[in-house]
Amino acid sequence: MPNPTFYENVVIITGASSGIGQELALQLADQGAWLALGARNSEKLSTVAEECRTRGGKALIVQTDVTAEAQCKHLIDQTVAEYGRIDTLINNAGISMRMMFAEMETFSAIETPLKVNYLGSVYCTFYALPHLKKTQGRIVAMSSLTGKYGVPTRTGYAASKHAVVGFFDSLRVELAEAGVSVTISYPDYVATDARKNALGPDGKPIGETHIQEDKVMTVEICAALLIKAVAERKREDNQTYRAKLGPWLKLIAPGFIDKMASKAIRHHKE
Repeated sequence: MPNPTFYENVVIITGASSGIGQELALQLADQGAWLALGARNSEKLSTVAEECRTRGGKALIVQTDVTAEAQCKHLIDQTVAEYGRIDTLINNAGISMRMMFAEMETFSAIETPLKVNYLGSVYCTFYALPHLKKTQGRIVAMSSLTGKYGVPTRTGYAASKHAVVGFFDSLRVELAEAGVSVTISYPDYVATDARKNALGPDGKPIGETHIQEDKVMTVEICAALLIKAVAERKREDNQTYRAKLGPWLKLIAPGFIDKMASKAIRHHKE
């Protein structure tokens, strides 16, 4: 039986062509959601949409680069034109980076994560907000453990995720009387191509991962946990003990957190 929370619920998902976004689309389709899928790769989006339809959901595809404000507005407009409303917005599109700041060769390695992870979420949320107020809908923001504390070699990525947290924590308060919930997700490492697509010092994808992908959380588990949190309108989706305990340790032993982060980076470079 479909979960009544998302049955015929109009859900926009950015970054829906792969990874967590793709899995969110598939699991929501299983629950009978009406989806609007946005990403840059329209061919991959079409494949995801077809699978969603076979699972019992509806799926509209809108080619979208979230760094372009006009394209974010177009995604919202097309969704409303197709379904007549918006119930849930999942700001999932994201990109990472991996380099020591002193090694940076171009500022695009810092600027791109800010544009994709932060501004892309802001653009989509701004244009969706009037519609979400009408339905007392749900907003989802994808942060990361780096949105809770700094991690070496992720300066630009951490900055973008801290910005996401600051913006959506503030927006939650603004929307309290409107009945629109804001859920911020803090995934740990998840088995996707994010590491391979992370930007290096030259601003181009590194093309390789630095962790054992089969040892980290699967996209299936990550998506299921997030969907549950969003259905319950939780403030935060803390998926691992590090997400739950890290901020407390940072308060009482900030130096310990710094040492652990540095140790982890040294381990991955060896």
